[in-house]
Amino acid sequence: MHIAVCDDSLEELSRISSLLEDYRRERDGSVTYEAFHSALELLETMRVRRFDMLLLDILMPGLSGMDAAKEIRLSDREIPIIFLTSSREYAVESYRVGAEDYIIKPARKDEVFPSLDKQLARFTQEEAYLTLKSGSGIVKLLFSQIVYVEVTNRTLQFILVNGEVRETYGYLSDYEEKLLSDPHFFKPHRSYLINLRQVTELDKKGLATTVGKTVPVARDALVKVKAAYMKFLLSPNDRRDRL
Repeated sequence: MHIAVCDDSLEELSRISSLLEDYRRERDGSVTYEAFHSALELLETMRVRRFDMLLLDILMPGLSGMDAAKEIRLSDREIPIIFLTSSREYAVESYRVGAEDYIIKPARKDEVFPSLDKQLARFTQEEAYLTLKSGSGIVKLLFSQIVYVEVTNRTLQFILVNGEVRETYGYLSDYEEKLLSDPHFFKPHRSYLINLRQVTELDKKGLATTVGKTVPVARDALVKVKAAYMKFLLSPNDRRDRL
């Protein structure tokens, strides 16, 4: 797991780097990291290099950590972000950019290590997937790559985060049980299953998704959909909106 650490305070950057070295020595030597002194420097590096997690200070001169997180979320909704801050006043805003955790500075081992343990466990475990028979053969679809599933006249369409559409013949019930075993998936309408991680907004038109499609919500399901989406947004176990 490769981690980016960004803080304008050299003292705090040194403290976090020291904690990461301790983590490598005591927990997992495969963890690596890079340190950045500004959010702009981090964003420039992310254009050419992939990270698996970000430890990001909120209050920095110039481009703040919160602004950097908002920009990152435009192209990457999945990368875990852990905020480092000396104030709790940004808690609500952290929800909106999908913070994994919220660590008060100065960072301490008893707070940093548990957060790293949780992310490392997710990073190393095999992700759930569906095996789909399509015209091109057998396709493996990761749950996280599915935005929503739609059925029309026994034709199932799996819309993916990269814009691709995979089709197969059958019923929604053929995949419903497996997908709904994942708490991120919900059935808002008899013809749809949707990945709440790929929802950007819930309004009177339905569930707006990251691919621009709004999935309808059945009238008798509206209350349950609102409850499920709110639970997702506020859950301490969800990638998008945890503190």
